[in-house]
Amino acid sequence: MRSAVHLEMRDRYAVGDEVSDFTAWLDTGRRDTDPASEYWTPWVGTISRAVGRGVTVRRARVVSEPVTDYIRYEHAGTVVNVTAGEQVRWLPRPRAADLMLPGADLWIFDGAQVLFNHFTGDGDWADPPMTLRTEPGIVEQCADAFEAVWERAVPHDRYEIR
Repeated sequence: MRSAVHLEMRDRYAVGDEVSDFTAWLDTGRRDTDPASEYWTPWVGTISRAVGRGVTVRRARVVSEPVTDYIRYEHAGTVVNVTAGEQVRWLPRPRAADLMLPGADLWIFDGAQVLFNHFTGDGDWADPPMTLRTEPGIVEQCADAFEAVWERAVPHDRYEIR
């Protein structure tokens, strides 16, 4: 693999493995930002190994402003994504209004496969949680959408939460 890009477009997620961490952050205002913690180690290891092999990993988040508590929580932890080797950008939703975006969050691998992520209205994983598509037209549309978001988005170190 040479590249992995992730497009996130929801203002709230409620996936099971994040619930306790998110609740703790709501209660204390403190986020686990230790890349070696039990919470982060699996992700940091995966991304660090991939980047070490020369894979480019980019994540773009389209967000409403003012942002939700969940987006504040994500923003507070993004330092770990960046430390692991991800490039992360944020795009305020009004700046994405004229872009043609897919109807679901997604990953694109090597410009050849799209893994759509499906969520319930509450933000938990749907059934099925993911769908893999490899049709060139679908992959190209999704890749074009990601690149349009990426071009307009603000790098993490310059994005200010509103």
